[in-house]
Amino acid sequence: MNIFASFMALIALSIAPCAAGAAGDSAGTTLDLTRHWVGYTCIALFVIAYAVVIMEETLHLRKSKPVMVAAGVIWGLVALAYAQSGDPHTVEQAIRHNLLDYAELFLFLLAAMTYINTMDERGIFRGLRAWLVARGFSLRAIFWLTGVLAFFISPIADNLTTALLMATVIMAVAPDNARFVAVACINVVVAANAGGAFSPFGDITTLMVWQKGIVRFEEFFVLFLPSVVNWLVPAALMSITVPRTRPAPVGQRAALRHGAFVVVGLFLLTIAIAVCGHNFLHLPPVIGMMTGLGILKLYGYYLTHRDLRLLAATGKTVRDTLPVDFGGNHLSTGDSPRAAFNIFASLQRAEWDTLMFFYGVILCVGGLGLIGYLALLSDALYVDLGPTSANVIIGLLSAVIDNIPLMFAVLTMNPDMSHGQWLLVTLTAGVGGSLLSIGSAAGVGVMGAARGIYTFFAHVKWIWAIALGYAASIWLHLLLNKSLFEIPLRG
Repeated sequence: MNIFASFMALIALSIAPCAAGAAGDSAGTTLDLTRHWVGYTCIALFVIAYAVVIMEETLHLRKSKPVMVAAGVIWGLVALAYAQSGDPHTVEQAIRHNLLDYAELFLFLLAAMTYINTMDERGIFRGLRAWLVARGFSLRAIFWLTGVLAFFISPIADNLTTALLMATVIMAVAPDNARFVAVACINVVVAANAGGAFSPFGDITTLMVWQKGIVRFEEFFVLFLPSVVNWLVPAALMSITVPRTRPAPVGQRAALRHGAFVVVGLFLLTIAIAVCGHNFLHLPPVIGMMTGLGILKLYGYYLTHRDLRLLAATGKTVRDTLPVDFGGNHLSTGDSPRAAFNIFASLQRAEWDTLMFFYGVILCVGGLGLIGYLALLSDALYVDLGPTSANVIIGLLSAVIDNIPLMFAVLTMNPDMSHGQWLLVTLTAGVGGSLLSIGSAAGVGVMGAARGIYTFFAHVKWIWAIALGYAASIWLHLLLNKSLFEIPLRG
């Protein structure tokens, strides 16, 4: 205990000269710690933590662990600096603000993930995959079909789930054609990221911008055509290498469990509640999502008790309880269900590592913002370079650094930009990650699913085509939506 007290006293004495000089006795002022050892230490901690995140596949260490530890240490050091200046309240207020931002994002994503997991449990994704595989399309048709589906499913589901679904279709159709699988997976990753860029539900970055109230729900759709071009340009170039041959037919059928389409309908209803509540009643979108989650849990109550009644009827087969395929045909898989539905199993299957990663990232960036680094970055990018160049650079950086901390940093900096510029950074942060396979969750996920075939270097071979799509999408946004660049952001 004495050793710990001595260590804390040593830190306090080290901080004291800077704190006293920066703030004196006044409470509530912001300290400039950017040139103090506390600031340098916090930057080093964040860089080290993020380097460990990037090496997740090599180290087999969950990405949430380093950033959560870094967040705690960063805020501890900042709190010590402020406490020595006689201001114990500024840090408390700042961290509560960051926690509120995280809580809204966490609950929103938890509701969305539970819906996605329930649809998976009811067999929606397996059914779609089996239907596609059994159609007998040519390889080029599969290339375009999986790309189109990835583009239009990702605005509703997240881009990672969409990309993984389409990747399994690709590998099921042509498991022995590595060249086709690699190119088709690149196409799916680019399409999923592009499709997520014009919808608040398609990517975490668009969700963050929408929840902040910067862009209204319907205003995201002005990015539809730029997003299409972002995918279509590299897709057209890559499709030239895909043959028109037909793979060997694969006979696959998958079960849709009772209530599968009802769950899809409830998800769409939940989205409608969140959008209408935000647009017309000015409620945070998370309120609508959590209300929809409550509705799903009520429907889950019905499914659970229905399953329990059927399970109690031992030896009795009820035809309308058997799973069906997409054509409505009953599948003879024995007595169904085998176990009662449990909504909390879907809740438990949420991507908890990802949710905890967002906690660490948001708190780390928030701490660096209170130190003063985000103000310096904002001046360097948005004042010295100008918003257009800065937003293009943000997109390029998202190919290496996860777009979540980048977008949260931009939102925290809150630069003075027009409506068109906020839409531009939403677009670039969403699609810039397609430039490299490690630049998006979709790319990293598909690398794991198609291990050894869709690789970092296989993706790099087509970076020139993806970069052309990136540049074309920015140019089209600047051309089609130029009037929005003259409209200041609403207060």
